[in-house]
Amino acid sequence: MDSLTQVVLGSAVAYATLGSKLGRKSLLVGAAFGTLPDLDVLINFGGEVENFVYHRSFSHSLFIQLLMSPLFAWLLLKMNWAKGVTMSRWSVAIFLILSTHSLLDNFTVYGTQLLWPLSTHPFSVSSIFIIDPAYTLPLVLSCIALCFARMSPYAQRINTSALVISSMYLVWGFAAKYHINNKIYQALNTQNITFTHFESTPTPLNTLLWRAVGVTKQGHYEIYASVFDEVKNVDIQFYPTKNALLTKINDAKQITLLQQFTKGLYGVYQQDEKVIISDLRMGLEGNYVFSFVVAEQKDQQLIPGQYQKLSNRLPLDKIKLIFARITDPSIDL
Repeated sequence: MDSLTQVVLGSAVAYATLGSKLGRKSLLVGAAFGTLPDLDVLINFGGEVENFVYHRSFSHSLFIQLLMSPLFAWLLLKMNWAKGVTMSRWSVAIFLILSTHSLLDNFTVYGTQLLWPLSTHPFSVSSIFIIDPAYTLPLVLSCIALCFARMSPYAQRINTSALVISSMYLVWGFAAKYHINNKIYQALNTQNITFTHFESTPTPLNTLLWRAVGVTKQGHYEIYASVFDEVKNVDIQFYPTKNALLTKINDAKQITLLQQFTKGLYGVYQQDEKVIISDLRMGLEGNYVFSFVVAEQKDQQLIPGQYQKLSNRLPLDKIKLIFARITDPSIDL
């Protein structure tokens, strides 16, 4: 999730566990530890592909967080203001702040290595977009309210309510995904469409319109479905890709990493002389957030590229169309 969401979630969890002892100081503690796992973006893992794949790895591991929490607690207890909380309580609170960060990330499509180093599998429920105001707003409002001393008598109730509301939104997202997937499967079956890999994820800033990708050997289907759509309204478009090009260069470590991390949900494109791998899960056709140049074609031969990341953000005008498509199946995305 985005940084603001992780900050206010960390603050809410910290206040729930430490608020009775530290009061408003717990909000700052939660904000700091809620941000900590994402500081792995400052680490260079060896290249742009590696930075993409190894983000949300060791720093998001529940095992590492469990081991590090007592150490962080011990360090905090060196400070006078922290000595009013026991070592065990500090350890539990810090672990809850760190682990809820990772578990929330798990609800997005990116992939979070929760069990590193025992497993490098990027877990993802893919039931909430990386930025969703409906999840974040209750936590933001609660955090603001808790900053005012006159709200102290109601602070725990306000904080708990915000956590419950945001958590219920996650439940809604999971239910919406189940509903959408059933609808999409019916639409695909009516057209006798089969696929080797499939994933659905909410479109930006909402959980009412969903985008799915079904990958085949020849290309992939991009699918849009709203919770208000009937099966006949599900929009299905096929886009050919050139995945076969990888047979000439698929022994490269970076390509293997991309294939594994995307769980097979990737597309290979050729632009002029460049061969590009795009993660089909994030973005939309023509505007994928994560694309990498993996080779260049010269004299009928493919030469491994520098694996640089291409910048290709979603145009803002598409956001307006996405919200219009929620209730109007005639909108072409």
